[in-house]
Formats: sequence, C-alpha cells, structure tokens
Amino acid sequence: MKGRRMDLGQPLARLLFLGLFFLSGMILGQVCAGNVPETAGEELSGYLRDFTAVEGDGTALTAAVLYFRYPLAAFLLGFSVLGAVLVPGLTAAFGFFLSFSVCCFATVFGPEGVLLAAAVMGLRCAVTLPCYFLLAVPSWEAACLSLGRGRAVRGREYWLRLGVVSGALLAGLWAELALSPWLLDAVLERLAV
Repeated sequence: MKGRRMDLGQPLARLLFLGLFFLSGMILGQVCAGNVPETAGEELSGYLRDFTAVEGDGTALTAAVLYFRYPLAAFLLGFSVLGAVLVPGLTAAFGFFLSFSVCCFATVFGPEGVLLAAAVMGLRCAVTLPCYFLLAVPSWEAACLSLGRGRAVRGREYWLRLGVVSGALLAGLWAELALSPWLLDAVLERLAV
C-alpha cells in the first residue's frame, strides 16, 4: 500500500480531547453529588420501587430516549458549525449526569448504591458510551471542518456508522427491557431497599 498511510493520530487526538470533556463532567458530577441531602434516600427508594413496578407502553419509549439521546444528539450536531462547541459540551454533560446519578446512589445507599446503580444503568452505559463516542468523534470533526471551510463531506461511512450504532443501541435496549427489571428486583431483594 504505497502512498497510503493510516492517520490514527487525528481521530485518536479527537477521542482523547472529547474524553477529557467527559472526565471533566464526571468529576463535576461527583462534586455536585456530594451536596445531596440525606432525605433523598426516601425519594430514591420510592423511585426504585416505582421503576420496578412500571410496566406498560411508556417503558419502552422512555428506555429508547435514554439509549438514543446522547448518541443521536452528537450525530445531529455534526451537521452544524455549532457542533464544534456543542459536541464537547454534550460530552461533558453526558459525563456529568452519569457520574451524578451513580454518586447519588452511592451517597444515599453507601457501597450498595453502586450495585444498585449498576443494576439500573450498567447495561445502558456499557452500550451507550462506546456508541456515543463512535458518533461524537466524527460528528465533532465534521462540525469543525464546517467551521473552517464552510462545508464538510459526509460520505457513506458516516451514515453506515449511524446504522451500526443504531443497531447496537436497539439490541442494548431490547436486552435492558428484558433483563433490567429482573436484575434490579434481585438486587433490591438482596439489599432490602
């Protein structure tokens, strides 16, 4: 393959840059979760009971929103010059809300709270985090190119990536709808929350 070289530096640098925003959001989420009042334990316990009791039409839609919101937002921001600023901000927000949620569980329930958070959000995070970055890095690149040149070219690979990520998100969504209520019930019984 003479004349062609693989340029891993730029995509890796963009991934690391967005990763720093994610990490910053996580740190800020941990700091803010330290201010959660102790009375939040009753509210969080009620939320968990309601979460396990809810079955119906709204459950799948709510779960779909939770799965697709950050990856789809990152993808769409790639079509705007504003995405050059908003994709890093969205990445920080993703890290913040994830960290804040987990830290709230840990603050209220102690070490068992991390287990509860894993039961509620573990599968979703395992699927959505890589999917988010698979879409956010090229979207941010496209937005930055649009900012510099006025127009970015989005080829077949750009759209194929969206299709693959959407398939992975749908598979994760299906698995969560099937497994999470059972897993959360098992954890709640063990912890007697």
